Amino acid sequence: MTLLGSSDLDVLPLALGGNVFGWTADRDASFEILDAFTAGGGDFIDTADGYSAWVPGNSGGESETIIGEWLASRKPTGLTIATKVSSHPRFKGLSAKNVRAAAEASLKRLGVETIDLYYAHFDDAETPLEETVTAFGQLVTDGLVRHTAVSNYSADRIRSWISLAQDAGTALPVAVQPHYNLVHRNDVEESIIPLAQEFGLSLVPYYALASGFLTGKYRSTDTSAVDSARAGGAAKYATPHGLRIIDELERIGEAHGASITSVSLAWLRSQPTVAAPIASASRVEQVADLLAGARLELSNEELRTLDDVSAWSPVSA
Repeated sequence: MTLLGSSDLDVLPLALGGNVFGWTADRDASFEILDAFTAGGGDFIDTADGYSAWVPGNSGGESETIIGEWLASRKPTGLTIATKVSSHPRFKGLSAKNVRAAAEASLKRLGVETIDLYYAHFDDAETPLEETVTAFGQLVTDGLVRHTAVSNYSADRIRSWISLAQDAGTALPVAVQPHYNLVHRNDVEESIIPLAQEFGLSLVPYYALASGFLTGKYRSTDTSAVDSARAGGAAKYATPHGLRIIDELERIGEAHGASITSVSLAWLRSQPTVAAPIASASRVEQVADLLAGARLELSNEELRTLDDVSAWSPVSA
């Protein structure tokens, strides 16, 4: 278990991504995945109000609705639920009015009284940052949100957010959600991790498996033979360098009796300030490898080997 930043949120070091619920996982499949995740000790679920508005016929909020229906059906205890604001078609941006309305809508869809961890999903250059920071702090004061966080923010903007919150005496963010994995390292390690270390923030990286590339499933840029809505996003990493990373993950996995997926997550979990990588599953049989990645311990030599083979990638540079 690991604490998120300065909060009291104590979680298994893996977050189940809800981006696929209502997209590549329908309601029944989502329920099976959530059941398997929690049965295996998982207790941290990540979603967003915008998931999955990009799917034809969807309007946004589908993931939260499915999770809410599952929570109502199963009545689990001890879970940490994280969601985000700014990308729902009806709740774009981070104005104070929108943040409040979006939070209330998320609470209704999830069927909970309080959101454990609430992220500003994407920076909003049109809204003064002070207004957003104040709005998030008010949600905490009013009991709608327990802890705040930011996603997809630059280090400079995170620093400004923290400064404004300190000056106002309002809630400080406890976590940062960046795009970070073995094939996308540079910007996070150069700017976000040092900032997180300075302010005691936890990283909860998304795209932990590079849209599925770091499962080892995609070893060619030709996706014609792969039946997956995410194949294009994964296949772009299948460069000679990317495939060398997969080969090394496979070699290390064989030494542990572990999958490429599990080793990828174990490496990410071992990086400074990383508390819980986010990984999603579209099928219930994928959940076991995700959970194994939260518990697999790699040796220092294995971590260094993966550091070296992934140190630079044309995709992530």
